[in-house]
Amino acid sequence: MDVYWDPASELSQIRLNSDRGSQFRSNAFVRVLKNNGITESMGRVGACGDNAAMESFFALLQKNVLDRQRWSTREELRLAIVVWTEKTHHRKCRQRRLGKLTPIEFETINMVLNAA
Repeated sequence: MDVYWDPASELSQIRLNSDRGSQFRSNAFVRVLKNNGITESMGRVGACGDNAAMESFFALLQKNVLDRQRWSTREELRLAIVVWTEKTHHRKCRQRRLGKLTPIEFETINMVLNAA
């Protein structure tokens, strides 16, 4: 599940992207989204590639952060996740869909190209 908000959009609407799990299709969940002005967006049926990148990321997060120790507080866990994501994943993990670049390399190259 992913929450996306584009503040530059004229509508500035929050959109929740999820898979087609039953919890995301339940009447209660859909009602909460609607009551809070959140637009629902789901991947296509049978399109496993929609979730593959996130599932891969969460598997690495589980292996490299969550399974390494028990955390005393949510804040300690949050900090460990942020540090691992920013220091390790975004700087060292090369991704095929980014042309074998790390997310930081890809973002840097595209900022330079878009600025030109």
